[in-house]
Amino acid sequence: MQTLDIADLGTILSFWAHPDDEAYCCGSIMANAVRNGQRVVCVTATRGELGSTDESRWPNGPSLAEVRTGELAASLAVFGVTEHTFFDYPDGGCADVDQDAAVARLRAVIDDVQPDTILTFGPDGGTFHPDHMAVSRWASAAAAGTSIRVLQNTNTPDWQAKMDALVPRELVMMADGDPLVVPPEECDLYFVVSGDDLEQKYQGLLCMESQIGPLLQLGGIETFKSMLYEEAFVSAIVSRTT
Repeated sequence: MQTLDIADLGTILSFWAHPDDEAYCCGSIMANAVRNGQRVVCVTATRGELGSTDESRWPNGPSLAEVRTGELAASLAVFGVTEHTFFDYPDGGCADVDQDAAVARLRAVIDDVQPDTILTFGPDGGTFHPDHMAVSRWASAAAAGTSIRVLQNTNTPDWQAKMDALVPRELVMMADGDPLVVPPEECDLYFVVSGDDLEQKYQGLLCMESQIGPLLQLGGIETFKSMLYEEAFVSAIVSRTT
């Protein structure tokens, strides 16, 4: 398989469920594409209003949505992404949104942006989060019948093993079962985040104060940075292995 370069992605539509998904999954890819002069547009399905990590500081609801809206704006600025929109679907409720309506809304964005590549979740959503999985379905359906390349986020076996050693599964997994993993050599796009890219990605995620606290507490800054070293994607039509 020929591994893609970021320049091969052309115009990118980065489509995710919650503020911070894009930073973790493709912050460095987006930043490098922007530096290349490529257009990068980010769409976020929800404002993450139910994603509190500390309800005493950030109670779930409209106030957290406002906080996470500001955090995302600051984070995208770190990555140089200037085009962003929310769909304002309910956090935790994407699976209940009418799929035809959601796909039509995404197709309208596609018609406007004319992306060459969509970056989004894989069918497992990485963590089996129903919102992540819904976004993945919408992206595949919206791109069907077009020449748009849909690349789905994945992780490598090495990365997953390191995460399992650092983070209890119950903190991140929304269902029983193992997430899908793909070796680096089988990924269509595999970007190693290091040096200045790693520092930039870390700074982008630092903007997400309401979200990263528990991970920073697990082992400090260096341990947190060690979770950020890869951004891996496979084609939506490529078979994935467990």
